[in-house]
Amino acid sequence: MENTPRNSNTKVNKNIELLLGDYKKAIIKLSIPNMIAMLIQTLYNLVDAVWVAGLGPSSLAGMGLFFPIYMIVISIATGITVGTSSAIARRIGAKDFEGANSVAEHSIILATIVGFLTTAVGILSLGFVLKFTGASGTAMQKAKDYGSIIFLSSIFMMFNNSAIGILRGEGDSKRPMYIVLFSSVLNMVLDPIFIYTFNFGIEGAAWATNISIFVASGMLLYLLIFSRKTFLNVTFKNFSLDRKILYDISIVGFPTALAQITMSVAIYFLNFFAAKAAGDLGVATFTGAWRIINLGTLTIIGVSSAVTTVTGAAYGAKDIKKLEGALNYAIKFAEYFAIGTMLGIFFFSKPLALMFSYTKSSSLLLENVSQALKILCLFLPGTPFGMLTSGMFQGIGHGYKSLVTTILRTIVFQVFWTWLFVDGFRMGLTGVWLGIVIGNTTASIITYTWGRLTIKKLYLAYAQHTHAVSED
Repeated sequence: MENTPRNSNTKVNKNIELLLGDYKKAIIKLSIPNMIAMLIQTLYNLVDAVWVAGLGPSSLAGMGLFFPIYMIVISIATGITVGTSSAIARRIGAKDFEGANSVAEHSIILATIVGFLTTAVGILSLGFVLKFTGASGTAMQKAKDYGSIIFLSSIFMMFNNSAIGILRGEGDSKRPMYIVLFSSVLNMVLDPIFIYTFNFGIEGAAWATNISIFVASGMLLYLLIFSRKTFLNVTFKNFSLDRKILYDISIVGFPTALAQITMSVAIYFLNFFAAKAAGDLGVATFTGAWRIINLGTLTIIGVSSAVTTVTGAAYGAKDIKKLEGALNYAIKFAEYFAIGTMLGIFFFSKPLALMFSYTKSSSLLLENVSQALKILCLFLPGTPFGMLTSGMFQGIGHGYKSLVTTILRTIVFQVFWTWLFVDGFRMGLTGVWLGIVIGNTTASIITYTWGRLTIKKLYLAYAQHTHAVSED
C-alpha cells in the first residue's frame, strides 16, 4: 500500500529503533538536536531584537508590544507540533505504523487550514488588539508595521511545525535541526541588509523573518513528500478524513496551544506592569532581558520535545517503568544546562545587556537590562521540573494537565506575585523580575508533584489490567 511507512530505509529504521530502545540514549540523541534548534531560533529572535534596538527604544518597544500577539501564532503552531509528534509516537510505540502515517497526513491538512485562518484573522484584528495593550504613538505604529507583515507567513509557519512534529514523532530530530539552523542563519544575515542597507527599518526585520520561514517550508516540503527519505510515507493518495485522528492530534495540541497562549497573556500583563513601573523604558528592558533568558528556557524546551516523543512511545507500548525513567533522566540532563546558563547570565549580565544598548539612543537600557538579568536568571533551575513534566503529560495524551499547570505558572502565580510586588510593595521593575521567578518556582513544584501522582496511577491501572487479563 502507498500509505505504509518506508521500512526499507535503514537510516530511518534506526530512528525507530532508538525511539523504542534505551530511553537514556533516546533522550540524549533526540534532545541535543532539539536543543540546538531551539537555541538557534532563540538566537535569531535575539539578533532580531538587537538589530531593531539600534533603531531606538520605540522600535524595540514596538517589537515587544507585538510579541505577545505573535506568541499566539507561535502557540498554535507549537500545539500542532506537539499534538502531531505525540500522536505519531504513541502509534509507533504500539507498532501501528499505518495509523502513524495517517496522523502525518491529517496534521498537514489541519496546519494548512489553521494557517489560512490565522493570516486572515491576524491581519484584520491587529490594530484593534494593539489598542488593548495600552500602547500609543510611535511604539504602537511600529508594532502595527512589523506585525502586519509577519502575519503573511502564518500558513508557512503552521506547515513547518506540522512537518517538524511528524519528523520528531518518528524519532528524527537531526534533519529538522539542520533546516532550522539554515533558515535562522539566513534570517540573521538578512536582518541588517533589510533594516539598514535597504533602510526598511522595523519592517525589514519582518521581511527577513518571513523569507527565512518561506525557505524552511520549501526544504521541509521536499524532505517530507518528495525525498522518500523519511520513515512515514506522506503521499495523500489514499487519504481519507478521520475525525478520530483529528481529535487525537487536537486533544494534546489544543491544550498545548492554549497553554502557550497563556504565556502570551502573561507577557501582556508583565508588559503592563513593566510599563507601569518605568514606561516605554520598562517595556524595552523586559523585551531585551526576556530574549536572553529564553536562551536558557528554549534549550529546556528542546529536551521537553524529546520527553514528549519518548514517553509517548513508552506509553503506547504500555511500558510505564520506561516512561518514569525517561522523565527523571531528562530532568537531570536538563538541569546541567539550566544551572550553567543561569551562572553565565548572572556573571556576564552587563556584556549581554550591551547588545541592547550599543547606540546612543538605546544607551539607557544598559543598567536596567543588566539588573533584570541578575534576577531573572534565577528562573532557570526550577524550570525543568515543570516544563519536562508538562512534556510527559503531552506525550501520554494528557494535554489538559499541561494546560492547567501552565495557567497556574503564568496567569495565577507570576501575575499575582508581580502585581503584589509592583502595586503592593512598590518595588518597581525589581518587583516584575521577582514575581516571574517566584511564580515559576511555585508552579514547577506543583507540576512535578502532579506528574509523580499521574505515573503512580498509570502503574496501578496497568497492574489492575494485567491482573484482570490473567484471571480471564
